[in-house]
Amino acid sequence: MWGLKGFDKDKAKTFRPKRNHRVGTKRYELHKYAQATLGTGNLHDAVTLPEGEDEREWLAVNTVDFFNEINLLYGVIAEFCTESDCPVMCAGPKFEYMWADGHTIKKPITVSAPRYVDFLMQWVQAQLDDEAIFPTEIGVPFPQDFVDRVQNIFKRLFRVYAHIYYCHFERMAALGAEPHLNTCFKHYMYFVYEFNLIPNKQELAPLQELIDKLLERDRPPDAAASAAQPSSSAAPIAAELSRPGSGEQ
Repeated sequence: MWGLKGFDKDKAKTFRPKRNHRVGTKRYELHKYAQATLGTGNLHDAVTLPEGEDEREWLAVNTVDFFNEINLLYGVIAEFCTESDCPVMCAGPKFEYMWADGHTIKKPITVSAPRYVDFLMQWVQAQLDDEAIFPTEIGVPFPQDFVDRVQNIFKRLFRVYAHIYYCHFERMAALGAEPHLNTCFKHYMYFVYEFNLIPNKQELAPLQELIDKLLERDRPPDAAASAAQPSSSAAPIAAELSRPGSGEQ
């Protein structure tokens, strides 16, 4: 994934232990391939399934890598995302996210942003560590609901981006991390769109304006011009959204 350049790395404390790919495995080779392709700067090529590879393996590799990336990004502002400053997990005043995992917490509850992120990262980590869900041994099949699980993970990780942009964007900019944040999010959305990992587009509503602007820059001039829509700002924190708040877990 993208390196942390342009700001103080000491401020980017990893929120949770990094999940590594085991050296010598097929997944490790795919990870190295993804890193090399990403280094060319062509995000479309970076997310495209390599020829002849299993799509589920590619989804698994990138799920781990994006999980690590978002952990690191959140770590940049974790000390400022506190119970008092962020008493609810939200993306501005119109989007609030409640937590439930279907097991220990079955009924959605309102929690602070840092608590939500902690719940979320533990929930994702547990799945990544579960060989029955993300198998690493050769010959062990993926579960039938694997794609559904990956979609749910990406949907929820998106909310961390939404919270960072709405509630901590100025802090990220002050730390010099804005370009890195935008590049990581752009890569994330390319992958989401490539494999339809967030089918419910309402989930993207908090950052849809930003998504359109970031991806518009990569379109051919004629396509970009025809798709362009008037807007006052590229920063989502300045946008007034007319969507209702979300109570979905």
